[in-house]
Amino acid sequence: QEASHRFALPTSGSGGAVKQENFVLSTSGTDQVKGVMTLQGDALCQADVNLKMPRNNQLLHFAFREDKQWKLQQIQDARNHVNQAIYLLMNRDANYQFKTGLEVLKLMDAVMLQLSRARNRLTTPATLTLPEIASSGLTKMFTPVLPPDILVNFYINLNKLCLTVYQLHVMQPSTTKNFKPAGGSVLHNPGAMFEFGSQRYEVSHVHKVECVVPWLNDALVFFTVSLQLCQQLKDKISVFSSYWNYRPY
Repeated sequence: QEASHRFALPTSGSGGAVKQENFVLSTSGTDQVKGVMTLQGDALCQADVNLKMPRNNQLLHFAFREDKQWKLQQIQDARNHVNQAIYLLMNRDANYQFKTGLEVLKLMDAVMLQLSRARNRLTTPATLTLPEIASSGLTKMFTPVLPPDILVNFYINLNKLCLTVYQLHVMQPSTTKNFKPAGGSVLHNPGAMFEFGSQRYEVSHVHKVECVVPWLNDALVFFTVSLQLCQQLKDKISVFSSYWNYRPY
């Protein structure tokens, strides 16, 4: 229940909107990239990014268009799994009596599966190829339009909201003999190559900035505690089951 409350969205009848939270994303010791993000539940409703180009120290600024929001699928999925776990526990008559230990074990397994999936969605960001990032709807979110040599990606990693900015350079035909397209990854390194729109690119610089989202931290703690409670109940049931199964009289 506590984990579920952290993901709570207002029902249409409650009248209250989910509060907006502002987060400053930066890294210590460098000011190449700074971002201010506004998170509202599972949606990034505003993003403001400043990027200092290493080659010429030119400052680029781009922000979300006012009519756009970016859904963070990881938060959405985690919330759905938590709600499914609660549904499994509550989907019984108030006076329902469990008949066997096995029935309880099956229920705990089903609940633990949903809780593990919820936790895994936050702890395991999707691995994407660079062409997938380049063709993502995220590239259409910004004004001014992102230059063709810049890619961005947002994701959740554990309790952090992360922004990665990739700077690219076009590979000249003379250099493409060593072309090896990069596979899927959460974070691509400088030197990664890919082909997009009949053009070959190489990643020249990678900037990753992040910040902790406190309520995601809470949710991960509650997932761990919930899974421990489920396991403890399973262990107790197993002890009693073995006792009843092996009575000598």
